[in-house]
Amino acid sequence: MDVMTNTDIVKLKNAVNDRDHATGPQSAPVTMVEYGNFECIHCGVVYPVIKKARTLLGDSLRFVFRHFPSVRTHPHSLRAAEAAESAGAQEKFWGMHDQLFTHQQSLEDHDLSRYASRIGLDSDRFAREMAEHAFLKQIQSDYDRSVFDEHVTGTPTLYINDVRYTGATDLESLLAAIKRADTQRLIQIPEDAGGLRALIERLRHGAKG
Repeated sequence: MDVMTNTDIVKLKNAVNDRDHATGPQSAPVTMVEYGNFECIHCGVVYPVIKKARTLLGDSLRFVFRHFPSVRTHPHSLRAAEAAESAGAQEKFWGMHDQLFTHQQSLEDHDLSRYASRIGLDSDRFAREMAEHAFLKQIQSDYDRSVFDEHVTGTPTLYINDVRYTGATDLESLLAAIKRADTQRLIQIPEDAGGLRALIERLRHGAKG
């Protein structure tokens, strides 16, 4: 088990606000923030893990996604972020978020247009906003803030209740970290590893339906 001293704790400087893309109630005992990149393979691996945690915890977890498109290593990531913001303007950010992570190998502009149609966006508006780079300045500004304020250097970078999480990103480890962060003790997850694994197995089998 990782031992974290006070000097190791890295706090989130830019608090979650109304501009953020968040799912789950503000009253949730735990908020997880991800700085992510739609083309990053590691983000793609953690995506279904976070989704399962959200399913299991329901209103006990608030999840926030912030863009961190590293175009030098992921050339399609910025356009994907623009597509997600355009979808967000039509109140369908999470639909596009799921499409992009589910199809990480297909992020060309024609692919993005297909996902826009699939989730029911106004295709003409989407095409216009993408052509005009309507959200580019906002994404770049947020990226700069992530680098200079939060010192984010890669993805995924996770915060749990405003504290950077550097542990393993398997479901069991994430759930344990979320439970530790719940100082109100509102989240009911088995304390013992065996009980937690059994709960995860039930979740997995349920997700297969």
